[in-house]
Amino acid sequence: MRADLLAETIDGIDEALAAVDAFDQVLTAGLLRPQPAQAAGLARLAGAVTGTPLAARVAEAAEKAAAGVASEDHLVALAAARTALLGSVHDALMTQVTEATGRPGGGDYPASEQAGQGTSARQAANVLAAARSWLSDLARGGWRGLDTGVVSESAPVVSAMLAEPALRRLATLLDGFAAELAASCPGATLERVPARRWADLWSRGMLLTVPGAAGAPATGTVTGRLLPLGIDLTEHPTAAQAQVHAVLEPADGGGPRLVRATVSVPKPDTVIGAGVWQLLRPRMSLLAAVSQGRSMDLADMPVTAEGDLIWSDEHARLGEPAAPFAAARVALPTATAMATAPLDRHPARIAVPVFLEGYAARQDDDALVFTVTGRPLAVDTDRIPVAGPLTPEAVAASGACIGLLRWDAGSFSVQPLAVETTVKKKAVAVQAGGWAGGTTDAAGVKAEKAATDATSVLRERAGRLLRK
Repeated sequence: MRADLLAETIDGIDEALAAVDAFDQVLTAGLLRPQPAQAAGLARLAGAVTGTPLAARVAEAAEKAAAGVASEDHLVALAAARTALLGSVHDALMTQVTEATGRPGGGDYPASEQAGQGTSARQAANVLAAARSWLSDLARGGWRGLDTGVVSESAPVVSAMLAEPALRRLATLLDGFAAELAASCPGATLERVPARRWADLWSRGMLLTVPGAAGAPATGTVTGRLLPLGIDLTEHPTAAQAQVHAVLEPADGGGPRLVRATVSVPKPDTVIGAGVWQLLRPRMSLLAAVSQGRSMDLADMPVTAEGDLIWSDEHARLGEPAAPFAAARVALPTATAMATAPLDRHPARIAVPVFLEGYAARQDDDALVFTVTGRPLAVDTDRIPVAGPLTPEAVAASGACIGLLRWDAGSFSVQPLAVETTVKKKAVAVQAGGWAGGTTDAAGVKAEKAATDATSVLRERAGRLLRK
């Protein structure tokens, strides 16, 4: 990978992000009684989309919002403008990544499958309108005007959405967003407002309330050999998710493709560390294959246009040994990248598998930095999960790395998924998901036992409650 290409400045990115930041400050103060500073922020957002198909609608929306009379449709237009700007930043960065990796791009994303127009669709439209109304109230009050009364109004909307499978994506977003806002009430006392994050969630929610915006993704099926590269594990107090990044070699002789397979589970907050694998493991046989260094043979596995495998163990069986670093060296360089769905075009969503070797590692204050092709590349060791054998020390001593290229705060970094390092004069591979299929490591065994005890106690208590 040519890290020097990642360091090049892209014209227009700073201006686009500045317009987004200006609008985020508008949402912080709220649109109920706009002040001159908010009018300026709205004008800056409208100016940033001049010359695009959104220009006229956003200009009108900005004018109405600055006068304090913006309708819900006007707020949707402002959310669309903000999303389009971040999408343009995403696209520019991905073009740079494609040049740096030398791999084929993902191409255009096909149209989604739209929902029908029957009774269920009409009921969904009513619920979407209620969600849009709540989000509009949030924008008018602003993050500084948050109170539990406004936030709690989302509860009946989320409950109604959960009854509709097609709306559960938005329901999950709104439920988590409302919980985060509720924990921050009252907004007037907040020392720091996470303006970018909340505006991201608000904008995405607003656009998903537009009928048809959350249409089912275009899907097909794939057959071939799956070569895992590594596992990205994320964990929260009540949920955990493992995302396997892999290269698919199609059985029809087509070129290799980058794909992902994701499994998510709710979890008790007492289950931490390696214990989360006990909850994830039964849901996806692929996790065990990764930790064992095995490929998987897929037969008619459903897959979206974004390259997300809709995993089903019925369509997969364990294959031959396939070391991740062998796949990274041989198959990854020519693998076609995944397409990106329109609403997922956001710099924070960039997570591109890359293979690095021949770099020099050094500590820069508290941060680890790889020197790749003569250029520094930050290493995001904070993303290394504790539920695996990979450690920052192993990364610092490594000579090769499989990671995810990410972008944040104006620069690229790499999140290690696996490294090759030397232990007792012998080269070994260490993976972040090395314990996914089980472990004999003392720390891992201890965490798994604690998780078993915790889940057993919870099951017993749940059984008592049900019997009562």
